[in-house]
Amino acid sequence: MINIPEIFGTKVFNDPMMKKYLPAEIYESLKSTATRGEKLNAEIADAVAVGMRDWAISMGATHFTHWFQPMTGFTAEKHDSFIRPVSDSEVIMAFSGKNLVSGEADASSFPSGGLRATFEARGYSAWDPTSYAFIKDNTLCIPTAFCSYRGESLDKKTPLLRSQEAIDRECRRLLKLFGISDVKKVHAEVGAEQEYFLIDSEVWSRRPDLVCCGRTLFGARPPKGQEMGDHYYGQIKPRVLAFMQELDEELWKLGILANTEHNEVAPAQHELAPIFSTVNVATDHNQLTMEMMKKIAARHGLACLLHEKPFASVNGSGKHNNWSISTDTGLNLLKPGKTPSQNALFLLMLTAIIKAVDENQDLLRISVASAGNDHRLGGNEAPPAVLSIFLGDDLESILEDIMAGEKPEDRPRTKLNIGASVLPELPCDSTDRNRTSPFAYTGNKFEFRMPGASCSIACPNMMMNTIVADALSQFSDVLEKSEDFHSDLNKLISENLIRHKRIIFNGNNYSEEWRCEAERRGLSNFTNTVEALPHYTDEKNVRLFEKHGVLSRAEIASRQEVLLENYVKSLCVEALTMIDMTRKEILPVVLKYQSFLLEVLEKKRAFGLSESVEKKMAETVSEEAQKLFCRLEKLETDTDRSHSAEGSLENARFCREVLFEDLASLRETVDRLESLVSKEFWPFPTYAEILYSVK
Repeated sequence: MINIPEIFGTKVFNDPMMKKYLPAEIYESLKSTATRGEKLNAEIADAVAVGMRDWAISMGATHFTHWFQPMTGFTAEKHDSFIRPVSDSEVIMAFSGKNLVSGEADASSFPSGGLRATFEARGYSAWDPTSYAFIKDNTLCIPTAFCSYRGESLDKKTPLLRSQEAIDRECRRLLKLFGISDVKKVHAEVGAEQEYFLIDSEVWSRRPDLVCCGRTLFGARPPKGQEMGDHYYGQIKPRVLAFMQELDEELWKLGILANTEHNEVAPAQHELAPIFSTVNVATDHNQLTMEMMKKIAARHGLACLLHEKPFASVNGSGKHNNWSISTDTGLNLLKPGKTPSQNALFLLMLTAIIKAVDENQDLLRISVASAGNDHRLGGNEAPPAVLSIFLGDDLESILEDIMAGEKPEDRPRTKLNIGASVLPELPCDSTDRNRTSPFAYTGNKFEFRMPGASCSIACPNMMMNTIVADALSQFSDVLEKSEDFHSDLNKLISENLIRHKRIIFNGNNYSEEWRCEAERRGLSNFTNTVEALPHYTDEKNVRLFEKHGVLSRAEIASRQEVLLENYVKSLCVEALTMIDMTRKEILPVVLKYQSFLLEVLEKKRAFGLSESVEKKMAETVSEEAQKLFCRLEKLETDTDRSHSAEGSLENARFCREVLFEDLASLRETVDRLESLVSKEFWPFPTYAEILYSVK
């Protein structure tokens, strides 16, 4: 039996450990930096380093690393041992304040999007004291930011921290106007629900597309997928349950608040949801969670798939980003209270978010843009690419009253009577949930449902923090000059709701009627990554990020370039993998099967037997084999062309308009052949074998 309170955070240099290993005054100084955002006192670094080293060694650590999040979307680490020689035959375990606060890493092979020349290799990591150090693989991991020789951000953490400062500053500025002056810190809080697939590792290893691309490039629809809905919330299989139990234990040791786990809709699909943490910590924790999922899955003979769409005929995987804003005094600024119509601060915050989302639809779409997520968005398991906000009937009714100039009224809460006397009455929530909405209010937070499963949540939350901070800044600019605060407040809320009400939609986001209505309203609809990314460097976006000190013009351009490069590289890897699988495995097997059919046909002719079945089968396979060869040659030609196209945007457009269609066309033929060729000939595990491989 696991004693959760006893093991929780045992691999983390958290408050209890800091109190134990640091002098009281050092602990208080460090805590002020972490919780109140005060500037780090460099003089305490040596003392912190000694305490952190002693704790890490007591935990069995032999090395330390600056753990950072480059623009690859993954994490990076370079391990250095604690040993320092004192003679030819003697060493000591040393770790200085300099080792803790900063490090130098070779940045030459990390994506920079043009922020540095290819021959410039120097990169710096800087300790982030707002996120606890932890032990992983007998190594002390120190969360850090990562920048270039000239100080430009080369990572995802730095802009997130800057955006956190922006929303803290603008929220406290607004709170003072409401007479709330005791708040020292405001922070965004996030809970990221992580979806993933688990399949047998032996089956995974026999699919080069899964190994190289994270998704199946071929695969005919299985006889049974998710039609019956029997996997959703179903009984968890023993091997999966053993994986989940070990995962929980390891995450708890790392101080990660793993809470909810269950089977998802598709066969072999599952979900893990944590309890809320501050946005910076939640981002670090989600990166660790994805890493631990893959590592622990391998121990159980499983492969964990984090691609947004590993299988074409069933749901893909997302990462629902639940976002709220709270103060250090415990006030949730998105909690409406019992009478939201009378909660002026809540209504103003709500209006700011509505304004922010409406004015920055492009940035939110860009924050989740990837080749993998393009396969998922708009399907029946994910919201469409059109941004809209779901508020529910009660809140929408209040806002409509405000826009009409009428006094808003709250609807009375009711009890839900299920109809059986033995069952208790249940309190009825103010609104139902809308699972089709990309951005849904769910009671005291907003759920951004567009991020894909492999996405780092740093970028979506950096965007959210920044655009909301900007809306709040504009509101404060008005209200700080007000002579009649309450009158001007009501006017500000009403005018902005009227101006931005087009973004509010409570209906079915999948319906064709909504697509037409969204177009009529003038909402953006970037259906793929290549349509969205050029808008990253729009002048309005450059002004926004520079105003709040989140990204410079050069840093914005670099991120656009990196995302375009990633898109192109993803499609090229898929194309080369598909070519390899088709030419070396599938085409030879099809020809072999065709030969087998012709041999049977010859024998039946020799005996004077009816040959209609074999003849029809041979003709069908021959026709598809001809299509296969032609489409394979086109894919090969266009893949060569994609490498020669100039300019990242031009190349990305070519990949989307030509290569993407080539991949789909070749897949169509291969999937048709898979359904025609005998199982004993087919070289790869089928969908039915993969999705039901874990017993």
